[in-house]
Amino acid sequence: NTNYFIQTNLRMVLRTESPDETTCVEKDLNGYVGFANLPNQVFRKSVKRGFEFTLMVVGATGLGKSTLINSLFLSSIYEDERYPTGTEAKLPQTVQVQNSTVYLVEGGVSLKLTLVDTPGFGDAINNTKCWKPILEYIDNKFEEYLNAEGHVNRSTVVDNRVHCCLYFISPGHGLKPLDIEFMKQLHEKVNIVPVIGKADTLTPEECTEFKANVMEEIERNDIKIYQFPVDEFEDEEEVQDLQAQLPFAVVGSNTMLDINGKKLRGRMYPWGIAEVENPDHCDFIFLRNLLIRTHMQDLKDVTNNQLYENYRCQKLAAVTSVSLDSKLAASNRNPLAQFEMEKKEHQARLKNMKAGMEKVMEEKVKEKMNKMEEQKNELKQKHEQALKHLEKMRSDLELKKKELAEQTKTLEELQLASGVPVNNSTSSLNSAKEKTQSKKNKSTKKLF
Repeated sequence: NTNYFIQTNLRMVLRTESPDETTCVEKDLNGYVGFANLPNQVFRKSVKRGFEFTLMVVGATGLGKSTLINSLFLSSIYEDERYPTGTEAKLPQTVQVQNSTVYLVEGGVSLKLTLVDTPGFGDAINNTKCWKPILEYIDNKFEEYLNAEGHVNRSTVVDNRVHCCLYFISPGHGLKPLDIEFMKQLHEKVNIVPVIGKADTLTPEECTEFKANVMEEIERNDIKIYQFPVDEFEDEEEVQDLQAQLPFAVVGSNTMLDINGKKLRGRMYPWGIAEVENPDHCDFIFLRNLLIRTHMQDLKDVTNNQLYENYRCQKLAAVTSVSLDSKLAASNRNPLAQFEMEKKEHQARLKNMKAGMEKVMEEKVKEKMNKMEEQKNELKQKHEQALKHLEKMRSDLELKKKELAEQTKTLEELQLASGVPVNNSTSSLNSAKEKTQSKKNKSTKKLF
């Protein structure tokens, strides 16, 4: 095997490998070849395609998760949190998993950022297995990616796997049992980065002591948090500085303060100002460098090459063992027994299909009957309204008839008293009656 490696711009190392020995000889190049431009090609292609990153935030309500995310990406990704009053709805008692996607562009580089929030985590009285919805969400994303890899066209595979989980720890004296159990359940599924929320509630001495206690408990419980890579391409001093800051004690703020003509993010207190981007006040700078500037790609590589590969191997091993067992069992049966078994399986499938079709038919018939019943009730209601209206008109006509009879009687009495003949008045009254009867008939026809 002969491999060539560029050593300088115009130098080449010729390495020849054999089963017995390996020899390396340096030779001069006669001119510029061009494959030193490969990194630029990869860079242009990556920028054109864009990047994607999925970040999960987990922690109890009120630890400043939304504020920290807004501070990290210098944008209002999350709106200001509004906590319900006593007369409003209570906080959710079950853990929910909500994801939102934002597209950020900086210097011509586009980033599809997916944020996964877990409202309700740690807020219930009984938090037993409250991490289960989160674990199921991570497994489902692994399963979606595994299924997408099996498709014919794999160029459009979307990576929605969770690359990093920021786990927020409440300020105190150490980890709670829920913190330990959550990280033990998820440390083989996702890169966990522990974060101390609301770090401005601790003094520098308390913060240092709390960090030491947290790291000691993490090591004691064999919890695997994200390990910073150490190789020839990484700055060892920078990696050691990041490692020494774990867990990151952070302060988030969306407020810009004007201090002596200088604008900065921070929180104003009676005793002073807690600056977000001041390393002496909190570890925000270190966390931002880890997530965005130095180790975002490594978080994705660890997710793909270690965490996802472990999941993939477990799934494929389980499928392989089941198929081998079924093949071994089939080889030990005689043909007649195998035929009978397949016949029973086929009959069972037909029975299930028949039951499913009958269920669908019953649902459709039930839906049709409910619709017909609704129409029947509607027609009945309309008929009752029409009858009531007709009865009211009849009562009105009867009342008018009585009034007319009384008026006729009064008119006849006046005519007798004045000596006027009654026949003429009677004929006029008869004509009035005929008009009233014709109006009644017309109104009855209109109703029907």
